[in-house]
Amino acid sequence: MANQSSLNTYGERIDRRLGELLPPADAVPEKLHEAMRHSCLAPGKRLRPALAMACAESIGGNGDSVLDAGCAIEFVHCFSLIHDDLPAIDNDDLRRGIPTCHKVFGEAIAILAGDALFALAFDTLANGPWPADQRVRAIRSLTLATGSSGLVGGETIDILSEGKPIERSTLELIHARKTGSLIASSCEIGAILAGATSDQSGQLYRYGQAIGLAFQIADDLLNETSTAAQLGKAAGSDRERGKATYPAMFGVEASRRMAIETAESGIACLVDIPNPNLLAELARYSVERLR
Repeated sequence: MANQSSLNTYGERIDRRLGELLPPADAVPEKLHEAMRHSCLAPGKRLRPALAMACAESIGGNGDSVLDAGCAIEFVHCFSLIHDDLPAIDNDDLRRGIPTCHKVFGEAIAILAGDALFALAFDTLANGPWPADQRVRAIRSLTLATGSSGLVGGETIDILSEGKPIERSTLELIHARKTGSLIASSCEIGAILAGATSDQSGQLYRYGQAIGLAFQIADDLLNETSTAAQLGKAAGSDRERGKATYPAMFGVEASRRMAIETAESGIACLVDIPNPNLLAELARYSVERLR
């Protein structure tokens, strides 16, 4: 069974490269760059870049060959966290165990830091060392995963659903777009840049969709059952805001079963993947955190 060591396989390399790709803190405008580094270099699981690297390796590629692409995806993820934490959305004071960007640098700089990270993500992908056709496909994947049909759209539906009764289909749509789309894109981009066949890319994308949903259900559960010290951010905040979550709709035990079943369904997608073992471990880790 996997544990944090499965992610630590990649974590140091990812953290080092993130620090190299981010603008130096002393470059003008210093405050903006300090804010970007504050949020992006805070301790984190680095699940998305790790999945990109693991997917490349699963088809016989070199994980380090897609490291910059993984960092680009992490820049988008950090952009979304900065903006989610703002008073206008979730109004959170803590993220990854440290004060959120707007608490340290103010709302205006936080907004701009998120914007700059989003731009840096696509600059990093566009200037990567891969063939032009692969870069275009990777950029296309990331744009679809982050726009109104992906992360931003999911966050919008989530906000509009707060405090309202919703159908299961709406809850699934929120999670699929808000979390699943970027995780699925991470897997797809790792596959594309490692030269996967179309069948392999499709299987890894579907694996990522399942893992994204399982991971978000697990996050919903942890928000409900853990402490702020354990989470590194506010606990119980989803319930207080009336957010649409699996525990709110189905209860804790049923949600736990759903998370495990969803992770296993992702593993079942890997029929044409030559080296699926680490991906299976990462899928199970996404819900093993609940035990």
